[in-house]
Amino acid sequence: MSNKPQKNLKILILRFSSIGDIVLTTPVVRTIKTQLKGVQLHYCTKKSYTSILSSNPYIDKIHTLDGSLNDLITELKQEQFDFIVDLHHNLRTLIIKSRLGISSKSFNKLNREKWLFVNLKVNKMPNVHIVDRYMETVKPLGVEMDTFGLDYFIPDKDEVENSWLPETHQNSYVAFAIGGQFATKKLPVKRIIEVCDRINKPVILLGGKEDVEVGEQIASFFEKREGNKPYEEGLKELGKKTIVFNACGKFNLNQSASVLKNARAVFTHDTGLMHIAAAFQKKIYSIWGNTTPYFGMYPYRTEFVVYENNKLKCRPCSKIGYKKCPKGHFKCMNDIVFDFWIP
Repeated sequence: MSNKPQKNLKILILRFSSIGDIVLTTPVVRTIKTQLKGVQLHYCTKKSYTSILSSNPYIDKIHTLDGSLNDLITELKQEQFDFIVDLHHNLRTLIIKSRLGISSKSFNKLNREKWLFVNLKVNKMPNVHIVDRYMETVKPLGVEMDTFGLDYFIPDKDEVENSWLPETHQNSYVAFAIGGQFATKKLPVKRIIEVCDRINKPVILLGGKEDVEVGEQIASFFEKREGNKPYEEGLKELGKKTIVFNACGKFNLNQSASVLKNARAVFTHDTGLMHIAAAFQKKIYSIWGNTTPYFGMYPYRTEFVVYENNKLKCRPCSKIGYKKCPKGHFKCMNDIVFDFWIP
């Protein structure tokens, strides 16, 4: 295809997972829809992630992978697409592109560069955000990056009303997304408490059902703190005014996004909620364990602060994460120095 803007095309975007990666594709969606006259834009993802895209006004139709890849390919063939934008670039998308037999452009995952960084600690990663690398796939269509950031659209039914929150949190609060796909991307409980200690504002903890127990430990610590011993020797009683509401498991993804949208600031690990917060232009305090912002997935086009331990020779130890620290010391999280204070 030429680099001149095309008209009346039917385009398919492929990105099956996960939350953050899909949110990071939204500038591609928006720029295609707003820059190509008469374009029909379809998006293909896993069924479990459709809520991220279902309210996006730039998408005309969503196709879902929910079982048989052959059934999905049969469905896609009937659409007679003109072009495929492959933002996942794995075996499934290779099969889809081969079977559909039309023009396509694939996202460069930089697997060689990531391998060198993880295994040999040789950093050959380009100083380019992954969103801008995604945008390379639509250059053949004549589409260029605009001046906006990420998008996230919340359906009206999922907008969290003030009355859904404790009275203590209805005027102003800081959100802390305590979850993460892997344990090595999450702070230990005592360190999350330490971070909350430095936030002299009501705090809402966000996460899935798998984070409920940890959230209860944190909220319980602050509830019982007055007159009790610190959680662990060495933790100072700095945050007696910190009031923590454990919302983990209480809200669906879109409702959690609504909480982020209304937060004064957001603390988060390297996880999908970080990118959703960036879509709402929140100030983000991003906390990194075994992964690194050098992979190009730091908060996009919003104010942010990075907290990480750059003194370790073993980091990054993975491009995604582990169930536990391979070295056993977990210094990437245990030894991070936090120097902020939110009055």
